[in-house]
Amino acid sequence: MKPMHHSSTLLSSTTFSNFKPQCVTFFQPTKPETSQLSSHHETVKKMEKMMNLSSLRSSSSSSSTENFGRRWKEYQGMSNWDGLLDPLDEILRAEILRYGQFVNAAYKSFEFDPSSSNYATCKYPKTTLFERCGLHNTGYKVTKHLRATSGIQLPCWVDKAPTWVSNQSSYVGYVAVCDNKEEIKRLGRRDVVIAYRGTSTCLEWLENLRATLTNLTCNMGNENNGVKQNEPMVESGFLSLYNSNNSSYKSLQEMVKEEMGHILETYGEEPLSLTITGHSLGAALATLTAYDIKTAFLGLPVTVISFGSPRVGNSSFRQCLEKQGTKVLRIVNSDDVITKMPGFVFDDMDKTNADMERNTNFHVTGFPSWIQKQVEEAKWVYSEVGEELRLCSRDSPYLRGVNVAMCHDLNTYLHLVDGFVSSRCPFKATAKRFLQQ
Repeated sequence: MKPMHHSSTLLSSTTFSNFKPQCVTFFQPTKPETSQLSSHHETVKKMEKMMNLSSLRSSSSSSSTENFGRRWKEYQGMSNWDGLLDPLDEILRAEILRYGQFVNAAYKSFEFDPSSSNYATCKYPKTTLFERCGLHNTGYKVTKHLRATSGIQLPCWVDKAPTWVSNQSSYVGYVAVCDNKEEIKRLGRRDVVIAYRGTSTCLEWLENLRATLTNLTCNMGNENNGVKQNEPMVESGFLSLYNSNNSSYKSLQEMVKEEMGHILETYGEEPLSLTITGHSLGAALATLTAYDIKTAFLGLPVTVISFGSPRVGNSSFRQCLEKQGTKVLRIVNSDDVITKMPGFVFDDMDKTNADMERNTNFHVTGFPSWIQKQVEEAKWVYSEVGEELRLCSRDSPYLRGVNVAMCHDLNTYLHLVDGFVSSRCPFKATAKRFLQQ
C-alpha cells in the first residue's frame, strides 16, 4: 500500500500557549495574503508537529519503521488501542487499510460467475493471487486457499438444480505469511494474515438466516474457561460454515488449524503474530477463527480487524475472548444495518461503565423484563465483542443516496476509515481513492 500523504491544515482560533489538539480540517484552505504566507506555512508546520500528522509521510523511512516495529503490539491491540482510535492514529489507519486490502483480494479472487464451471472457487493460484488482484509488493505470500462448507442438509432434488443453488463448499479466503525481510523489519515481527470475504453464495445466505444462538462444539474449547455464566454461544449459521465438512472437503476449522500448525512449526522460534480480517460474514468467521486458534495455540498473539461484522455470540462468548487475550477491533458504520443484527443486545451488567460509554450501540432500552426473558429463552440475546471504531456514511461529503448496500460495502468502509479524523472533526477532503474501486 502506498504511504499516506496529508494536505495542509488550518490553524484553529486556539492559541498555542493553551493548545490542546482536538481537530484538524483537511478541506482546502483559502489562499492567504502574501504578507501572511510565511507565517501561515510556519504555523502549519508547527501544527503538524504537534498533531503528529507527519509521522507517516513515508512508510519506508527508517525512523517510522523503527517506531512502528517497536510498538507493533500496541497497534495489534495489546492495550485495546487505548488512545489510538479517537482521534484515529495515522499508523493505525494505514494498518487498517492495509488489512482491508487483503480482504478485498479475497473478494477479487472469488469466481462470482454462476455460469462458470469454476463457480465459487478461487480464480488465481497462490503464487500470483496478490498480483492479479492488484496488490503488488505486499511482502506476503499466500500459503493456503480456504473453503467454507454449509451444514444445511439439502433435499435430493436439489442435485438437479443449478450449481449456484446447490453448491455447498466455496472458496472463502486464504492464509498468507509475511516473507519479505524489509516488511518483517518494518512490522517488528513475522505476521500471518487470514482474510475472509463476505456472503456470496445461496447457501451462505441461508446460513446467515440461522440466527439463533447455539453452544460452541466441544472441539472449540467450550469448557467455560473459568467464566461463571452460561456457556459461550454463537450464531448457528456462522458456526455451521466454520466447522461443517463433506466428503470432498475438510471443514474451514480443520483447514485453518492445520495450516497454522505448519506455520508455527516453520516459524515458531521467531516473533510471530496472527491477524485475522474479514468483511460481513467474513468478519464473523474471523472472530470464530480467532477464538479457536487462541484456544488451540496458547501464547500466539491473535488480533481481529473486522469490517461491518454482524453480531457473533453471547456475553459469555465475549468474556471468553477477553479472558484468553484475543483482541478484536470492529470497524462499524453507524448506517450499516448488518452491524445491528442478528438478535438483540440488552444491558449487560458485566460491562463496566467505561465499556458502556465507549459502545453507544450497547443498550436496548424500553423493553419490559418479560420481553427480555422471552428473547433470552429464544436464544436471541447477543453481545458486542472487542473495541469499536465507529464511523458514519453521512459524515462523508462524497457519498450520495445512502442505501443499505452502499453502507455495507467494503469500499465504503475503507473510504470512511481513510477520511475519518476524529468524532469532533470534519471528514478529510482528500479521501477519495476507495470510491473509484
